Amino acid sequence: MTAKTYHHGNLSEALLDAAEQLLPARGAEALTLREVAREAGVSHGAPYHHFGSREALLAAIAERGFEGLTAAMSSASGATPRNQLIGICEAYVSFAIKHPTRFRLMFGPLLAQKEPYPELQKAGQASFAVLLQAAEKVNHAEALPLALAGWSLAHGLAHLAIHAVLDSLPVPVPPGEVLARQLAQWLLDSKTAPPDKRSRKPRTTPTPPTTSRSKKKAPSAL
Repeated sequence: MTAKTYHHGNLSEALLDAAEQLLPARGAEALTLREVAREAGVSHGAPYHHFGSREALLAAIAERGFEGLTAAMSSASGATPRNQLIGICEAYVSFAIKHPTRFRLMFGPLLAQKEPYPELQKAGQASFAVLLQAAEKVNHAEALPLALAGWSLAHGLAHLAIHAVLDSLPVPVPPGEVLARQLAQWLLDSKTAPPDKRSRKPRTTPTPPTTSRSKKKAPSAL
C-alpha cells in the first residue's frame, strides 16, 4: 500500500498493510512508525491513535501472521487423521516460505514475550490448537508429545528453508514443502509402526561337552 492508495476507511488496517509492505525490505528491527505513516499516507502522529508503540504495531502484524498460519493449517486436508497431520506440517513450512519476514517476526526475539499482548498470545495458542487437535485424532493418548514433535520438525525445517541453509548442503534436497511431507510421514511411520510380533526362540546356554577323562586323584600324604 502507498500514500496514493489510502484515502479513508479503517486506518489501523491501512497501517498494518503499510507496515507489511515495508517489512521485507526494512526488517522488523529497523521499521519505524514514521515510515509506516508515510507509506500509508497519513500524518506522523496518526499511528499512535491505534498503536501505542512500535512494538504494539509489530505485535499486531504478528497476530495477523498467526491468523494466517492458523487458516493455512486448518485448510490442510487428508483422507485420514494421519494424512491431515502430515498436511498440517506441510502447510506450516509452506506458510513460512511464502512469508519469511512475517514468520521471523512471529517467532523472533522482538516478540518472544507475548504476555504483554493478549491478542497475539491468543492467536499463537489458536495455531497450536489446530496441530494438537489433529494429533489427538491420530493418537489421543500421546497427542501432546506427538504435536510437539511435529511442530519441532516443521518449525526447524521452516527456519532451515527460509535461511537457505538447505541450499548449502553437498547433496540435493527436495523443496521445503516436499521435505516436510516426507519427514512427517517418516515421523508417523516410526511412531505408529506395529511392534514386531515375530516369536523368537529363547537363547540357551550351550552345555560344555563331556570328556572321557577322569579327574586325577590328589596325591596321598607322605
